[in-house]
Amino acid sequence: VLGIEQFELGHHNGGSQDHSRIIRLTYHDDRYTKIAKHTFEAWEEVEKDSGVKLVHKCGGLNMSKKGEADAIMECYAKAMDTFDIKYERLDSEQLEKKFPQFKVDKDVVSLYQPEAGLVDAALSNSVHQQLARGYGASILANSPVIRVFRNNDGRISVQTTKGTFTCKRLVVAAGAWINQVLGSIGVHIPVTVTQEQVTYLGTPFIKEFTKDRYPMFLYHGKDYDFYQIPIHGNACSKIGIDAGGPPVTGNTRNFVVDPEREDIVVKFMEKISPKVSYGQIFTITDTTCLYTMTPDRHFVVDKCEKAGYPDIIICNGAGHAFKFACLLGKILSEMAIDGRTQYDISGFSMNRPAITDPNYEKEFQWAKKMSESVTPKL
Repeated sequence: VLGIEQFELGHHNGGSQDHSRIIRLTYHDDRYTKIAKHTFEAWEEVEKDSGVKLVHKCGGLNMSKKGEADAIMECYAKAMDTFDIKYERLDSEQLEKKFPQFKVDKDVVSLYQPEAGLVDAALSNSVHQQLARGYGASILANSPVIRVFRNNDGRISVQTTKGTFTCKRLVVAAGAWINQVLGSIGVHIPVTVTQEQVTYLGTPFIKEFTKDRYPMFLYHGKDYDFYQIPIHGNACSKIGIDAGGPPVTGNTRNFVVDPEREDIVVKFMEKISPKVSYGQIFTITDTTCLYTMTPDRHFVVDKCEKAGYPDIIICNGAGHAFKFACLLGKILSEMAIDGRTQYDISGFSMNRPAITDPNYEKEFQWAKKMSESVTPKL
């Protein structure tokens, strides 16, 4: 097994590094909820194999103001009911009693799921790389792919800046560069790449926002969705706006922080969780990453059979896949070795309308244009 990476290991050019990512059992769509339990199991296997703790369960909230995202909230509740996932419904008073860090309007409702939490992203990447090497795999860094082609003997070759390598099966998980890699075999996946941004907020009241006291949350608003993760990796909580960034490409993103988006998340936290500041809130740092989203924002995990390449497997995570990283790795390895997987990935097919119909309307929620408002409607 050979892994080919165009940058150095541990780089920040894509969407899979930094201190933390959310992990949860709750999803508004059954295609994810039914495999979420298995992804927790896969993470446990990696932790057992490595002896390194990667998943931290701190509980998780889905929050919204009544009348703004009722349908999404009920989709989450229905999915948890369907798959027998334990959760609580909380009104504003119950939320503030359970987590006194919050101060929300009376019409804010929440769903609380105790198994949710965070994954240490950078540490997980390093652990996966080291375990892979331990099992005999090789990793070739700083090796951009030039093209992919089929040899005269029927096998697949990958030409890179450091040589050409031949294999029986190829897995392509190239993120924002997916079409740059697949173009040489005539395959195109319709994706929108955006430069996203997270802000690390400092506070003198650090202990109020540690993993043993404070949950991760998703706040579903009328114009945008926020997410926050408790302190991990540094002394700050992490907050961002989902799908709030401008369209870019993997090669044109600029890493420049947008002060307007930073201002929005700071104002949001000052309103929803005043204990983060008591007038003393401050930004420690901001960082950027990439989302690579399909029009329906669902994964692509499939073989390129229609293009005549059943031995090439594609994986695109649509900007929300890190929590599934271990399980997706297992699924892809099963597909590469056995030609199939034990898990239901039918919802991630390349043959669905979002991938095949060029006029398919984007379903993911773009954040409202930042210049229109810097005060979140809570």
